[in-house]
Amino acid sequence: QGQLVESGGGLMQAGGSLRLSCTMSGRSGPSYAMGWFRQAPGKEREFVAAISWNSASIYYSQSVKGRFTISREGVKNMVYLQMNSLKPEDTAVYYCAAHSSYTTLAYSSWRDIDSWGQGTQVTVSS
Repeated sequence: QGQLVESGGGLMQAGGSLRLSCTMSGRSGPSYAMGWFRQAPGKEREFVAAISWNSASIYYSQSVKGRFTISREGVKNMVYLQMNSLKPEDTAVYYCAAHSSYTTLAYSSWRDIDSWGQGTQVTVSS
């Protein structure tokens, strides 16, 4: 099974921007849909954004739509999350995820996904 590695988290003031990156290694064959989830202290992991293997399909949660942008490099298994206009409620550990099915990644429960990165902390101060 491949490995997902995130980078780019940190501390930012409200209104600022951060960019997260994720690389999947160790897998060959067809490219995967990739996405981001987040988990705040005491809360369940929640979906943030997903992008299909060829970037033809993209989906955002309502809470980040218009502020966050997910992208990937061609059909490579590398994905980015540009986070603008950050709010304190965006504070969470952000996890990269991958799945062979874009529909599963974008619309199913996080429990249906078994390929995760280690997570990167994003903290937004008011």
